[in-house]
Amino acid sequence: QVQLVESGGGLVQPGGSLKLSCAASGFTFANYPMKWYRQVPGKEREFVAQIFSDGNSTYYTNSAKGRFTISRDNAKNMVYLQMNGLKPDDSAVYFCSVFIRRMYWGQGTQVTVSS
Repeated sequence: QVQLVESGGGLVQPGGSLKLSCAASGFTFANYPMKWYRQVPGKEREFVAQIFSDGNSTYYTNSAKGRFTISRDNAKNMVYLQMNGLKPDDSAVYFCSVFIRRMYWGQGTQVTVSS
């Protein structure tokens, strides 16, 4: 079965950096685009970044452009989100996801940006 396990969240000061990781299993990872989303309590889950299967095409929400970098390692079945210049508004639970006939989600990892 499809499994996604995020890690790497934590508490960081404004302007700091974090690198999130997502370990994928249960499907042919190299064949599928992967996405990162985030969610704040009381708000809808929002798209953050996407990377296509070959790793050469990426897309970002406007707020992430220039600060976040999505990457993947198809040999390790891993997808990453490097986040630099973090702001308090980036505080959220971050989820990786894959669409295989339906959307699959991990359990999420909490990112808190605060001084």
